[in-house]
Amino acid sequence: MTTATVTPSKSGKPAKFRRDHKINWWLTAAVAVLSLTILIPLYFTIVTALKTPAEAGTFALPTSWQWGNFAEASNMVNYPRAALNSAIITVGAIVLTLLTNTFVAYAVARNMDKRFFRFLYYFFIAAMFVPFPVVMLPIAKQMGSLHLGGWNLDNKFGLIILYMIFGLGTNLFIAIGFIRSIPVSLEEAARIDGASTWRIFWTIIFPLMSPINATIAILTALWAWNDFLLPLILLSNSADQTIPLAQFVFSSQFTANYPVAFASYLMAMAPILIVYIFAQKWVVGGVMRG
Repeated sequence: MTTATVTPSKSGKPAKFRRDHKINWWLTAAVAVLSLTILIPLYFTIVTALKTPAEAGTFALPTSWQWGNFAEASNMVNYPRAALNSAIITVGAIVLTLLTNTFVAYAVARNMDKRFFRFLYYFFIAAMFVPFPVVMLPIAKQMGSLHLGGWNLDNKFGLIILYMIFGLGTNLFIAIGFIRSIPVSLEEAARIDGASTWRIFWTIIFPLMSPINATIAILTALWAWNDFLLPLILLSNSADQTIPLAQFVFSSQFTANYPVAFASYLMAMAPILIVYIFAQKWVVGGVMRG
């Protein structure tokens, strides 16, 4: 929100660059107004989670703070087991994504001059624009035929594989630009010393990709932790339910205890929100570099 000016030079020398630290109040006001679209619903969620059912639906602070809503919500959704299932799937999706998607991005980035790899790149990018409901039922049937999920067999590993596959387009999009900024001379020097492509990737390229890998990991974590549709079509056993799937109990037409439901939503949001608060600089920095 600062402006920069150039001071003319009287002696014919290059002009001096001077930065004026002036606040752009219009932009500041726009950011403040837009932030309300997040802060107001968040405030409403917090105060509702601490109210009685009779007080729910207003923006006023609760007359008495109902902290017991969180304990009741934890019992209704079996929060410890659901959180463990979500954590297993999220960590598994992150690990498998980093081990596979980055290697594919490296192969495509270093071979963009070849027709096959250009086609592969645009194919995965185009997949980003296919709505998931279009392929939802075929995916469920295919995973069931492969014994990796479905109504007859619950398999967390099948769900992790799908997160890895569906995230490939986005991850290629942000990783290829970063890889192409890494000098090829580093790889050529390693090849002269007898290093293979596999060793070059894991000892040189992969460590240099730490900023973009952090971005990919965080985006994958946000998606896998909050996702509802994929667990819905692949997991049917209540013991394997993730947090969003377990919270579906509050969607019944006979459920009217909104404070308990909102307390459950806050409990589900808290872990991943804390992770994002501490890691948001890597998300922004990695996307900009990519």
